[in-house]
Amino acid sequence: MNAACPDCGLKFQCLCSAVPSFRAPFQLSLLTHDNEWQRETNTGRWLAKSMAECQAYTWSRVAANTELQARLTQPNVRSFLVYPSEESVELTDALRSLREDEIAHFIVLDATWQEARKMERKSPWLGDVPRVHLTTDHVSAYRLRRNQQPGNLCTLEVGLMLLRHFNAEASAEALEQFYHYSMNAFKADKSGHRWIER
Repeated sequence: MNAACPDCGLKFQCLCSAVPSFRAPFQLSLLTHDNEWQRETNTGRWLAKSMAECQAYTWSRVAANTELQARLTQPNVRSFLVYPSEESVELTDALRSLREDEIAHFIVLDATWQEARKMERKSPWLGDVPRVHLTTDHVSAYRLRRNQQPGNLCTLEVGLMLLRHFNAEASAEALEQFYHYSMNAFKADKSGHRWIER
């Protein structure tokens, strides 16, 4: 019996050496639900491993995350919560308010949609952070969880869209290639074998 890699969790095909590494023209914070850390299907971890400007923080229903709070007060950084709602503004419109000396900082709720709705409601400390939404006709390629709703993107796909919005095409391409590879390898691993590209 093969032992699972302690990092990527796969038994038949370790993904770790295939994870890309790149810099992004913005900052990214993943506010991760406790349950998400335990899920093998979590894609946010690959963003945190590949993007130098990405940090993952654990969400708590009883207290604000002090590390992320500190990131919200950085000088010359404008923070946005990527969360579609009646109050959210389309990303392109929101970024028009950025000064030339400011860097955009995006917060993504790394969780299922049901959990993300609860996180947004129960995080009053994020109340002053402007909400933005992404406009896309992109159909999610994510197939590792049941009950995916049309129009919903996984955490990694949100990162991909942000990279493309900032014209970081080489980084987006490297991440997207890894994304498809990781999903194929994961499904093969659960079936008891390596994935072999044909």
